[in-house]
Amino acid sequence: MIEVRNITKKYGNFYAVRNINFEVKDGEIVGFLGRNGAGKTTTMNMITGFIEPTEGTIIVNGNDIDRKPKKVKSQIGYMPEGTPLYSDLTVKEFINYMAELKLVPKKQRKQAVQTAIERTGLEKVKNNLTKTLSRGYKQRVSMAGAIVGDPKILILDEPTVGLDPKQVIEIRELIKSFKKNHTVLISSHILSEVSQLCEKVIIIDKGEIVAVDTPENLEKNTKETLRLKIIVDDINNKFNSLKSKISDIKEIKLVKENDDNSKEYLIETNSKNDIRKQIFSNCAKEDITILEMKEAESSLEDAFIKLVEKRPEYSQKELNKMQYEKEIEALREEENNKKQAKREEKARKKAGKEAKKDAKNKKEEDK
Repeated sequence: MIEVRNITKKYGNFYAVRNINFEVKDGEIVGFLGRNGAGKTTTMNMITGFIEPTEGTIIVNGNDIDRKPKKVKSQIGYMPEGTPLYSDLTVKEFINYMAELKLVPKKQRKQAVQTAIERTGLEKVKNNLTKTLSRGYKQRVSMAGAIVGDPKILILDEPTVGLDPKQVIEIRELIKSFKKNHTVLISSHILSEVSQLCEKVIIIDKGEIVAVDTPENLEKNTKETLRLKIIVDDINNKFNSLKSKISDIKEIKLVKENDDNSKEYLIETNSKNDIRKQIFSNCAKEDITILEMKEAESSLEDAFIKLVEKRPEYSQKELNKMQYEKEIEALREEENNKKQAKREEKARKKAGKEAKKDAKNKKEEDK
């Protein structure tokens, strides 16, 4: 399990991440989404121990990364973005080196390296220098370096970038197989991929967590209007006239014309009102035959855009004020804790005195 508690990372006056909280439970495959510069890589680097947070605590499998960094790092397999490899090493040498860094016991290392090679489909190129490999194979080598030694937690930053469609499918299936024995946190710009792989999604924007939910719930809860996909036989090209006749229609988009001369449209509306009866009625009047009509599915991409596109940009003055208020609140809490501690100490002393007094009285009574 990964627990991120009140984490802030500050560079001078710039907040890379600000007071973020989330957790990834054992066996979950969780997507970590955000625009460029949102704070994804910074957060991942803090979880792996590569950089330290300015404030807050990160717990990995019950261990505080500040107090037990070696133990935490031994449980994490990290695949960084950009596939940084040692160009003068062969594939096998690189994976073996990663196994050494993870302190995989020498007796188990050979088998661990071979298993990682087999799982990532690198058998044919295991003796090639990494610098001679294609981008797709380099990506696989980076993945093998992350999984060697079978760590409990895998953190994968853009794991399928640069892969061809066949390789993408293979890596997705590999990631799905990790669910049996691993906890996985994936950063990706390919939102359709996240929908297929992840049961939970964390969205970060401008250094703050804006949503934590399943892809399905995010798609459902951010849906603001009804969208319809409709295929019609419209010989007289009158379908676009429905926009002026049905007030809830915002836009009618022609998606494509089919070989049988039918046309596929996407209808965007202004509300969630069900306008299908109105469409049927108006199409009948205009001699338009409806061949198919269904609600267009919302995507994770739609949800993501709605969650982040209208978030405010904070000025430096506003950020300073937020930090000041946070510090004041922390001082108040500290002061309250001190007062509570004094009250408890006073109560203990009073109870002690009364206990001594009772004991003395009982002693005198016994005499």
